[in-house]
Amino acid sequence: MKTNHEFYQSQANVSSLKEALALFKACLHARQQDPMLAQIQALRLFNGFYEGIPGFVVDKFGKTLLLKSFDRDINAHDSLIETANAFYKTQLPDIDCVIVKKRHAKQIHLRQGTLLEGEPTQTITENDVHYALDLQLNQDDSFYLDTRYLRTWLMQNMRGKTVLNTFAYTGALGIAALAGGTKEVFQTDLSQKFLSLAQKSALLNPYSGKHKTLAGDYFKQMARFKSEGKLFDCVIIDPPLFSKTTSGEVNLLKNWLSLVNKARPLVGHDGWLILINNALFLSGEALEAQIQEMCASGYLDHLEIIDVPTDITGYPATVHNHPPVATTPYNHPTKINITRVRRKDGKRAS
Repeated sequence: MKTNHEFYQSQANVSSLKEALALFKACLHARQQDPMLAQIQALRLFNGFYEGIPGFVVDKFGKTLLLKSFDRDINAHDSLIETANAFYKTQLPDIDCVIVKKRHAKQIHLRQGTLLEGEPTQTITENDVHYALDLQLNQDDSFYLDTRYLRTWLMQNMRGKTVLNTFAYTGALGIAALAGGTKEVFQTDLSQKFLSLAQKSALLNPYSGKHKTLAGDYFKQMARFKSEGKLFDCVIIDPPLFSKTTSGEVNLLKNWLSLVNKARPLVGHDGWLILINNALFLSGEALEAQIQEMCASGYLDHLEIIDVPTDITGYPATVHNHPPVATTPYNHPTKINITRVRRKDGKRAS
């Protein structure tokens, strides 16, 4: 099965470092002119998948510059990394730390990130909410930029509610819900190591709602909650592209609906079911058709699509490449949906 990044590996890079530098300048200018990013501490400065250098991405987390290469030749972007490092440190003088990640390196420390200089940023603030970071925790960055608007939505809609965040990773969505005044948030993930960062984030914020983490297999956890009769006002389903345990398989191209159906019975009457699918090779139209199929019963309503921020998608003047399949009605392969559940028994979350 192709990964979300393999499509781009055959795409030609820019022919010179001078050409790359011109792209960096244009993309940085677009972001500096974007009023939505004025107070954002964690953002994408350059998305090469769409903005002209497939397989090369530049993020900024507070004062840390994160340079990421997805090329299967782990040395292919070395000169580009040097050029980007010099450029962004000149243009953004607050940067005092640089990390390089090479996704396809065999050595785990290269995938998790090599520290070139400085001390990594350990916390960022978004919408007055504090999040703990560990930028070298995993090959990912411990904080997803593409769900920024969903975090805002959760803050605005979860007051007094109970929330279950499945496949929580480091729990940023659950922390955003907690900041919105939730009564209780359960964060579940296979890895306790990732959930420990969610616990650190919770301690950074003075919120009164209960915050609980539960490490374990998704399929077993959903079965356990169901057997206990536990209902939530909101359930978030944001699975990885693929994973497999002894209890079941996660495959967003093949069995996404079955994953949803494991968690859907846990949503109380008039509760929210938040559905995220980031499979690059699943078209927006195909996913929408799957959701409409679920809605056909009359017990689920598709209320809203949450867009991915423009620093992730690229701007009209900066985009050079497009995803391999159409994303419409979504603006990015990360497809975020807000749905509302009605139950035959009318039971609500307690």
